[in-house]
Amino acid sequence: MDQYIEFISNHPILSVAWVGILLLIISGWIKSKFSAVRQINPQQLTLLINRENGQVIDMRAQKEFNAGHIAGAEHLSPEKAKKSDFSHLEKYKSKPIILVCTTGMTASGTATAMHKAGFEQVSVLSGGMGAWQSASLPTTTGR
Repeated sequence: MDQYIEFISNHPILSVAWVGILLLIISGWIKSKFSAVRQINPQQLTLLINRENGQVIDMRAQKEFNAGHIAGAEHLSPEKAKKSDFSHLEKYKSKPIILVCTTGMTASGTATAMHKAGFEQVSVLSGGMGAWQSASLPTTTGR
């Protein structure tokens, strides 16, 4: 215990940084546990599609979408996502929706906006298309 006190007194800035990082980790964990938007892996995505008729929404650029996407996915342009324009997705409001982007980072903000817009079950593919392809799961090309 004396070593901790000595370290804190000798390195106050580093000690404050460690406490700050610890608080950020804890708050992020708590936030994810109580969030209405779930992070799912590729296997859970497959189960949602097969068992609950889930709909995949791909948020990548049109060129990336055409190069390869999950079978049955609909495209949501990044511009429409930024404007929260989900009008063409209204038919999926009560279905499970899984948002997919390149890395899984961009889709989180859009998922929150969709939930606020009344979409009942919104999930995000953790790791995005990179995770899907790393799991050696199939993609389809074209429209």
